[in-house]
Amino acid sequence: MALNIEVLGPQRHQVGESPLWSAAEQALYWVDIDACRLWRWDAADGRIEHWSTPERLACIALRTEGGLIGGLETQLAALLPRPGGELQVLPLASVSHPEPGMRFNDGRADRDGRFWAGTMVRNMALASPAGQLYRWDGHGLSEPLMDGFITPNGLAFSADGRTMYLSDSHPSVQAIWRYKLDAEGLPRGGRELFVDMTQHPGRPDGAAIDVDGCYWICGNDAGQVHRFRPDGKLDRSIALPISKPSMCSFGGPQLDQLFVASITPAKPAPGFDASLDGAVLVLSPGTQGLAERPCSAPFA
Repeated sequence: MALNIEVLGPQRHQVGESPLWSAAEQALYWVDIDACRLWRWDAADGRIEHWSTPERLACIALRTEGGLIGGLETQLAALLPRPGGELQVLPLASVSHPEPGMRFNDGRADRDGRFWAGTMVRNMALASPAGQLYRWDGHGLSEPLMDGFITPNGLAFSADGRTMYLSDSHPSVQAIWRYKLDAEGLPRGGRELFVDMTQHPGRPDGAAIDVDGCYWICGNDAGQVHRFRPDGKLDRSIALPISKPSMCSFGGPQLDQLFVASITPAKPAPGFDASLDGAVLVLSPGTQGLAERPCSAPFA
């Protein structure tokens, strides 16, 4: 499926990730992980700002008390962007990783405002299954709820909050799973294979849910975004001009725009526009997404 695709600003990123729409601000936030930067685009005037972070910042969610909550290398923190490039980073919880060289990776708030985030060994070539999944509930960080991930990705939650989607995007796995959540929002009954991504172009990366309950996921290395129906069947695929889309998120005043962050590959990929590598793309896919829920993250 071909759509009109726009580019959000001239900036390009090493590892662009975690696009996040703030309806209250009418603004988009996202991160560049390896550049240790948080970015923001104001839809009203088109202004783009960025802030430096003390560690690699991989995932973000809105914060009820203002600002954001983010997963960095060794901690979850409240992030308070200020004018002039000042960023307050207020630690919420530290993490003791099972192996060296780890960081948070994909993260998202569930429908009740709890922040979920997975961890990974930064060097994917090691294929270490040391990755774990944590949850912040506003009072503290849980012990790891799941483990055994190489590159956890694709976190998304159904509109009723009773289903969680999660993937492992490592080339040796490439699976998307579905979990049933109980009344406390915890996974119960094991995981179910939702999509075997070895049967589709690209590795599963960041994802979003639309108003029809369909699951949108970036096909990293294949330059596509896929939409899967709730039964796991492929509904459609959208070709992009960049090879490594990393995460998609709905936004805009009507939540009918799809923002797609991307990664700059080590070498330009044939058949794609290298001048757009690392860009944030914007398209209108003909449906709407779900508003992001803020997380409560108070601090002393």
